[in-house]
Amino acid sequence: MTRYLLSRAGQAALVLWAAFTASYVLLQLLPGDSILIKFQNPELGLSPQQIAEIRSYYAGGSPVAGYVQTLLGFLTGSLGYSIDTGTPVAERLAEALPETARLASAAFLLAVVIAVVIAFAASYSTASWLRGALLSVPSLFVSVPAFWLGILLIQIFSFRLGLVPVIGGSEPQQLVLPVLTLAVPISAPIAQVLARAIDQVYAQPFVPVIAARGATRWWILWRHVARNAVLPALTVAGLTFGELIAGSVVTETVFGRAGIGRLTEQAVNAQDTPVMLAVVVLAAAVFVLVNLVVDVLFPILDPRLKGAAA
Repeated sequence: MTRYLLSRAGQAALVLWAAFTASYVLLQLLPGDSILIKFQNPELGLSPQQIAEIRSYYAGGSPVAGYVQTLLGFLTGSLGYSIDTGTPVAERLAEALPETARLASAAFLLAVVIAVVIAFAASYSTASWLRGALLSVPSLFVSVPAFWLGILLIQIFSFRLGLVPVIGGSEPQQLVLPVLTLAVPISAPIAQVLARAIDQVYAQPFVPVIAARGATRWWILWRHVARNAVLPALTVAGLTFGELIAGSVVTETVFGRAGIGRLTEQAVNAQDTPVMLAVVVLAAAVFVLVNLVVDVLFPILDPRLKGAAA
């Protein structure tokens, strides 16, 4: 098990390095010059030599030196300084992260609940038309654009019904619509995979044996089928949770929330490459960490995998 954990941790570190390197290279290839956009302003009165010194501070003496300098900074916890505001990137992330963490955690929990309800209801239903309707819901959810859903929810629940205030309100009121907007699309793949896994487990020979002993359909579904069907859904849930930071960009922009999504939007508009790089690495780190936890949970949830992990 120790070797298995070390192997997964090594793979996670390799993925993070690859994400950092690819992001750094792509950001350097972006058109435009963020240094000139920010500092080549007559009102600032900076000379070309001073601008060159600023560029050397942010980008290093050469692309390779800048890459090594930035990589060493990330490894030591120094994420550099924002070109747009001049403040440490770590401070900007620390200010925005709690807001996004609350939104992403609540949205993920709601998405899991929605997916479980859809998959269980479809599997438990004996009416073919109802089962077909329930199984088509995830396809509808995944095809709905997040920005359109957010605007629609604001129109219905804020402007028409007046149930959720657009401005002000308590923290739970401010979270309701963004959480629903973010949860609906990510619940779709979890529901699809869970429903398919439940059908596959129902086709196993042990299910009729349990039913012959007098177990009810609900008991079989909850006690035996769901336990064996959870592993594929757990994998997809880990993947979708890792995508929540990327999904929060649109949601936080629509609802005006000051989180990682809004920070990313501001950084892209200002071509603030240190902030954009930090956000990408943070999203990759969350993705890798969640999937590492899922990989560790697999042998615990399924004893048959312990031998493979040893």
